[in-house]
Amino acid sequence: MPENDRLDGCLEEINLEFVEREATPRLLMKLSIQLHLAGLSLSNTVSILEIFGVERARSTVHNWVHKADLQPESGRCPDHVAVDETVIQLNDEQYWLYAAVDPKTNELLHTKLEPTTTKVLAHSFLTELSEKHDVSDAVFLVDGSHSLQDACQRHGFDFRYEKYGNRNAVERVFREIKRRIFCFSNCFSNANAETADDWLRSFSFAWNQLI
Repeated sequence: MPENDRLDGCLEEINLEFVEREATPRLLMKLSIQLHLAGLSLSNTVSILEIFGVERARSTVHNWVHKADLQPESGRCPDHVAVDETVIQLNDEQYWLYAAVDPKTNELLHTKLEPTTTKVLAHSFLTELSEKHDVSDAVFLVDGSHSLQDACQRHGFDFRYEKYGNRNAVERVFREIKRRIFCFSNCFSNANAETADDWLRSFSFAWNQLI
């Protein structure tokens, strides 16, 4: 599919029902949201708006992204699911990011940010995943995470240990998320966990649209 077709499709998916007044053309609002989620900093996104004669603060674009409440599409039925957890830095605190990826398509199926990693939280993550997607017959690809292995067992999911191979899909996603964070000052500056979790869902939406 041509890149411009994918971009057009992604813009169509962005819902602006939160907009109360037409201070900015809707197409430019959608374009700003998409550009930022695709990797452009807020400063550079604002500079793009200025090319069209529209001056907006970085905080305005930030608010557009979060108020749009973008979510990755549910209802997938993957054959395999790669799951993993990694540490994300929020200011001076560390959080754990759980993620599930379809290794066949590289689509992000579900993300969840937690203050720590435990068997209970891993089980809750897989519960939310199974509520969004049909994963009952999927083979879960897990590395050495005992909490995720235990959660798979408790759910009755078929799983196998895999350090490389198809499980590299989730590692690629983690690398991109961390690259974005490092580009924007090595952490989510002044962001609380709820805001960061919301950004990750929006990122998942954009990632799935553009891969």
